[in-house]
Amino acid sequence: MKSIKIVLILMALCCCIPLAGQDYQQIPEGIKATVNSVDVELQFYTPSIVRILKSPNGWKYTKESLSVIETPQKVKTAVTQEGNIVRLKSSEMGVTLNLESGVVSFFNAKGEPLLSEKGKPEFTDFDDAGTKTFAIKQSFILDKDEPLYGLGILQNGKMSQRNQTKHLVQGNVEDVVPFVQSVKGYGLFWDNYSPTNFADKAEGTSFQSEVGDCIDYYFMYGGNADGVVAQMRALTGQVPMFPLWTYGYFQSKERYKSQEETVGVVRKYRELGVPLDGIIQDWQYWGHNYLWNAMDFKNPLFNEPQKMINDVHGMNAHMLISIWSSFGPMTKPYRELDKKGMLFNFSTWPQSGLETWPPDMEYPSGVRVYDAYNPKARDIYWKYLNEGIFKLGMDGWWMDSTEPDHLDWKPEDFNTKTYLGSFRKVRNAYPLLTVGGVYDNQRAVTSDKRVFILTRSVFAGQQRYGANVWSGDIGSSWESLRNQIPAGLNFTLTGNPNFNTDIGGFFAGHYNKSWNDGSAPKNPMFQELYVRWLQFGTFTPMMRSHGADTPREIYQFGKKGEPVYDAIEKMINLRYSLLPYIYSTSWEVTERQSSFMRALVMDFAGDKNVWDIKDQYMFGKSILVAPVVSAQYTQEKVVKVNENDGWNRNNAQKFEDKAPVDFMQAKSAKVYLPEGATWYDFWTNEKHDGGQEIEKETTIDVIPLYVKAGSIIPIGPKVQYATEKPWDNLELRVYAGADGSFVLYEDEFDNYNYELGAYTEIPVVWNNTSRQLTIGARKGAYKGMLNNRKFTIVLQDGTQKVVNYNGKRVSVKF
Repeated sequence: MKSIKIVLILMALCCCIPLAGQDYQQIPEGIKATVNSVDVELQFYTPSIVRILKSPNGWKYTKESLSVIETPQKVKTAVTQEGNIVRLKSSEMGVTLNLESGVVSFFNAKGEPLLSEKGKPEFTDFDDAGTKTFAIKQSFILDKDEPLYGLGILQNGKMSQRNQTKHLVQGNVEDVVPFVQSVKGYGLFWDNYSPTNFADKAEGTSFQSEVGDCIDYYFMYGGNADGVVAQMRALTGQVPMFPLWTYGYFQSKERYKSQEETVGVVRKYRELGVPLDGIIQDWQYWGHNYLWNAMDFKNPLFNEPQKMINDVHGMNAHMLISIWSSFGPMTKPYRELDKKGMLFNFSTWPQSGLETWPPDMEYPSGVRVYDAYNPKARDIYWKYLNEGIFKLGMDGWWMDSTEPDHLDWKPEDFNTKTYLGSFRKVRNAYPLLTVGGVYDNQRAVTSDKRVFILTRSVFAGQQRYGANVWSGDIGSSWESLRNQIPAGLNFTLTGNPNFNTDIGGFFAGHYNKSWNDGSAPKNPMFQELYVRWLQFGTFTPMMRSHGADTPREIYQFGKKGEPVYDAIEKMINLRYSLLPYIYSTSWEVTERQSSFMRALVMDFAGDKNVWDIKDQYMFGKSILVAPVVSAQYTQEKVVKVNENDGWNRNNAQKFEDKAPVDFMQAKSAKVYLPEGATWYDFWTNEKHDGGQEIEKETTIDVIPLYVKAGSIIPIGPKVQYATEKPWDNLELRVYAGADGSFVLYEDEFDNYNYELGAYTEIPVVWNNTSRQLTIGARKGAYKGMLNNRKFTIVLQDGTQKVVNYNGKRVSVKF
């Protein structure tokens, strides 16, 4: 009899037959059950990630994630039942299902509660463009004082995303990712692509999506913010390396109107001796709006594109060019895509075939967005991009309007049929698919040039596609500058580390004497805003000056010896001196799931004072950045602008020719130094204890920067472009006061050989007790690497020693 019971138990476990007293079934990844007419599945993907699926009982559906590329691993879990509670426990976390209420709850490995659902899931059936489906909602319970981060790039100026309701739908200046993480060390990815409402209220926190055949979300436990980011990337894709040159300085504007003007900007920078690595060509190189995004140079002022690219390369610079998600009716891509039913019919930018503002709808442009959800359409897109531009030697892509632009939208627009269902169903995933199409196709063509994409929109998983996301066509104002810092930090906390902004803001016409006369760089109000924004941009993953209404090149702001010009040049040079630190950090991002812009809560979660700080962050793990985000020398006036307003004369900020502003007059800015570390002023080496707010004296050329004790920062040579000089005599700045380490990373700088192991790592360790620096044995090798070099070691007190290094371990004592 006993043997029969054992056989029955084994059969139940193997064949998913419910055991007596059980209301659930075990499946290879976890369990499934039906509770209150809702089918529920708990699937472990890794020991730290569990997937939750819920649908109406008996509802048949298929769900293939667009974001998630991980497949369930074979995870060892213990399944137990106590009363109505079924518990699954892996080595890293636990999850329970209440068989009476259907509520799912999550715990760490010690059994401490992390998050719990609240109440029943909601399914409201409706007809989605001829297909039966549901609107879905799930609520959760959070601790009252628990901060929550993420949701993408938002312009709400908030660090913690608690106590708000936010409609998550892709737009020009806001990019949405339905992912949040908590200071408690967990993350939640709501895997849905339709417009979604996130709400955090006293009664609960919820995600509510317009379309969903099922509720589908992933809970992950990482222990801390870095751990959560690592889990999200394990689930949705790792970050490839960008070329070294992409971490240099980029110049752009809306727009250079001829190839001579474009090349001339690079030439001028070289003449001035100001570093530059990238020049970006904005729209209309293709000609008029009926040729929109032709992926061909039909503008007569760009009649020698090969010469233009060769001229830029001849000055050791690189070029990006604007491409869009839509096509004009007179272009070859339009005709092929239209013939195959791969174009949408809703209104997009530009609406008129004429360039006048406002759009003259007597002459509609006929421009249409392509169906990027269709893999064949993505291949057609690349075919024309490759033949028309990439084969000329273009270095990277500025993928604009990847939301895509959806203007004057009507509810029925969302009924538009795509390859993957209604536009409503997959709306928010559009940037993931269109950016991914370019990345995948370029990778298939060559491994000699790393993919680099600058894009305006993003969705979960896009970090795997070699793209840096900018925050859209934001207005030029101090309020806008302040908003960019928490926007970038919250975006980083969704797992995507690559963020940048239009330095100076996009719409700057209100700083001109008249709308588009280009006089803003002589206006002290804009000068101050621009310099402070540039200082922030120095410490983002891409340093890129761009905007409309007025030029942004350094020589527009004056000349050498003048405070504003010198402040701009100082920051560009500082950026280049930090390239060894930045590039090594990029390897930490790729190989060890780190982040560039680090909210203070990532490194100092134990200090509750930093939980909601939104105007400071770490750049890499050593440098604390506290941008000056309020006017100190001029009157601050916030102007509300967006791309649909046009220029409003009533909002214009006029300036007269008065006595120049003394930008070198000493001012001050408050900085909070997190507890748990000792800090050094980057500029003066003055030492401060953590856990206190201090005041830093500033002038227009000084941004408050502090280095954590124990840090080792490599400083590169003075150069005009990223690869001008070898790193054969780097300065290693050592900030004593705590033990520390750093790994100097090098490779061939612009190909994918690093994926095959062609790179080197040089570990550097500081022992604070013995005051000894050890440069460890070099690991790895690549073609053309430095076999012998010098390191000049500089302590923060000024002590220096020079070390000859041949790849073998060497120690220096101070």
